[in-house]
Amino acid sequence: MALSQALAMPFVEGDDLHPKANVEKMSSGQPLNDADREPWLELIRRTAILKIEEQQQQAQTEEGRVKGVVVSCSALKKYYRNILRGKQRKKDPTTIPFHSIDIEGADSCPDILLPTYFVFIDGTRELLIERMEKRHGHFMKASMLDSQLSTLESPVGEEDVIVVSQHDSTEEQVRKVKENLDMVAGI
Repeated sequence: MALSQALAMPFVEGDDLHPKANVEKMSSGQPLNDADREPWLELIRRTAILKIEEQQQQAQTEEGRVKGVVVSCSALKKYYRNILRGKQRKKDPTTIPFHSIDIEGADSCPDILLPTYFVFIDGTRELLIERMEKRHGHFMKASMLDSQLSTLESPVGEEDVIVVSQHDSTEEQVRKVKENLDMVAGI
């Protein structure tokens, strides 16, 4: 949220886009698999595209410029990040297709190449557990962290990934992200 405010971009919480079945599964302590995550990741991408389209329409009427959108989500595998980048389609044909996901306008979104950058907060399991235990009422419990960490394919070294330390303050993390985005994307 702090990054979206600093960049003056809309914010989308990826967890809010999980279908009911995913929320129920995680609430019961079961980790998600690729088939669960694929439609969710596709919905996140489509939602980001819709937000960009809204900005484009507003920019035309207000002489502004399109800036982007900040989305928070767990993009644990490179394959997942490629779905978010628009470079890969789901590999499980039994998962829900785009057009059956209930979001207004999602099926009319063009499949565009949307420049996508990731921020990876590099840190320890211990600090992640501490932070998760402070989240009250969230459907993903701290007990599921190990399943996420075992799924994680580190994005360090991917060209569109900005790495910040969990030990930095939020303000310092935002400063580093903005500095890197300025260099790579001119944002």
